[in-house]
Amino acid sequence: MRAVRYHEYGDAKTLVVEEAPDPHPGPGEVRIRVAAAGVNPVDWKVRSGAVRDVLAVDLPAIPGRDAAGVVDEVGAGVQGVAVGDRVFGLGGVTGATAELAVLSAWAPVPAEWTDEQAAGAGLASVTALGGLKPLGALRGRTLLVEGAAGGVGSAAVSFAVARGATVIGTAGERNHAFLTSLGAVPTTYGTGLADRLADLAPHGVDLALDTAASGSLPDLVAIVGDPARVSTVADHANAHRLGVHLANAENDPALLTEAAELGAQGHYTPHIARTYPLEQTAQAHADSEQGHTRGKIVVRV
Repeated sequence: MRAVRYHEYGDAKTLVVEEAPDPHPGPGEVRIRVAAAGVNPVDWKVRSGAVRDVLAVDLPAIPGRDAAGVVDEVGAGVQGVAVGDRVFGLGGVTGATAELAVLSAWAPVPAEWTDEQAAGAGLASVTALGGLKPLGALRGRTLLVEGAAGGVGSAAVSFAVARGATVIGTAGERNHAFLTSLGAVPTTYGTGLADRLADLAPHGVDLALDTAASGSLPDLVAIVGDPARVSTVADHANAHRLGVHLANAENDPALLTEAAELGAQGHYTPHIARTYPLEQTAQAHADSEQGHTRGKIVVRV
């Protein structure tokens, strides 16, 4: 199969398109013929070697954790899915940016989504739903989402709005119209956030979800008044110190199914910022590393 690989840790220039051995699913796994794969911050953090102490990989490695495509091989013990089914989901830390990929968690792709949207939904949706889960019931409550325009943040906004929350989202001004289209009240991040929120939510903010790791976690705790009502999916360094919930992305098919159901109902449409062909995966990684992406970057295989 054709795949993107890197043979050493380094910058995006280490990525090459070449022939690689076909993978095969183990028990409880499926293999898909990949239509598109997502590009996530974890991909280039792993590729660069920045997180090798906690997420070491065998080299050469294929970047990518989430993808969408058609099932073409089913592992032992797998039920409820068959060859020819269109699915999206998650595999290991690596392996998705290739013609064939093995998934350990998946869900059917809603007919309403394109392949690119499905590819961008996997990691973003399980991360967003995992971050919202410890905050409890959302209906009738005011939720602040820090970093609301990114792939995870925009998914969290959509899910929270669907669950009946009033959502305030922080983002740069160029993304405010986007947040409004998702049903959120936009505001800028940074200095003076508490004052801006006092005007936007005179009765206070009940809950906060941090998807940005911008250093604002202490401010979010002060704004809601209780670390138990704050969750982060990004700021590992400060989460334990402050006592807030830290949610890690899990390969949970139930969360993928929930995202797909909300997609089918029109409550969640993954936003794709840019799509690149397989041969330009290095550029896709470089763009992702720049940050401030509205939605997801996706590689078309």
